[in-house]
Amino acid sequence: MKEERVIRIGTRESRLAMWQAEYVARQIRTSHPEIKVELVPMTTTGDKILHRALDQVGGKGLFVKELDLALREKRTDLSVHSLKDVPMEIPEDLPLLAFTGREDPRDAVIFRDRNLKEETGSKLRIGTSSSRRRIQLQELYPNADFPLIRGNVQTRLQKVESGEYDGTVLAMAGLKRLGLEDRADRILEPDEMLPAAGQGILAIQGRAGEDYSFLEEIDDEDSRAEALAERAFIKVLQGGCSAPSAAYAKMDAKTQALWLRGMYCPQEGMSYMKGERKGTPDQAEAIGKALAESLKERYTEGD
Repeated sequence: MKEERVIRIGTRESRLAMWQAEYVARQIRTSHPEIKVELVPMTTTGDKILHRALDQVGGKGLFVKELDLALREKRTDLSVHSLKDVPMEIPEDLPLLAFTGREDPRDAVIFRDRNLKEETGSKLRIGTSSSRRRIQLQELYPNADFPLIRGNVQTRLQKVESGEYDGTVLAMAGLKRLGLEDRADRILEPDEMLPAAGQGILAIQGRAGEDYSFLEEIDDEDSRAEALAERAFIKVLQGGCSAPSAAYAKMDAKTQALWLRGMYCPQEGMSYMKGERKGTPDQAEAIGKALAESLKERYTEGD
């Protein structure tokens, strides 16, 4: 009798991370019912340090450190991440294997009182830990303060409900996956706020040199092209979770063209610049690099 194959998926312990890992597990079970899939939840360093901005304590790597170690020690076979939380530098021995179809990439503002939705002129306290969000929010809410807020989706919502903040900003993808999309008081279109690179996409990571052919049905070609373009853009700019840079790529279903928009800002407190570039999916990384280089050049020249 053939031995049953077991795939263990490493995941953070938050409700959203567990949902994401179970989503991938269901996809594997559906396409390969002969495979048994188990979840291995764990707390990461990034989940423990909530009182300081990520760029002050180690960046996005704090969310994957323990998951990477579990992969290397073969305690897990896969890790599932929100792509926006994955560092730009990926270890050669732990490649990104697949990208799921993209959920809503937009950001949303959640207010303590929905009557505050139109209060753009008042001194609101809108919590965020992202300088990408902060510098774009300043145009939408010029009189607001943007104090640091950390924690998972439920923690941030509780801090708003308690009155500690007047509002916060969360990814629509996470709200929808948790069935909380009704909490969104103002959904920000990409023209208002460019999302973080990879927002709405789940990335599946594993060990180099192993057989992961069972992921072929999960890997989404459009998401892969969008992810590669966005991450190439950010990588050139050396941006991370708290760097004021953003990228959003979208495949045109009719023309099969890849359209990338990006935002470049050398550091918070300085002006920023946006641009766009189009190409084909096989040019995804080249498009991202080219747009980043052109924005850097234009910025330097004072265009």
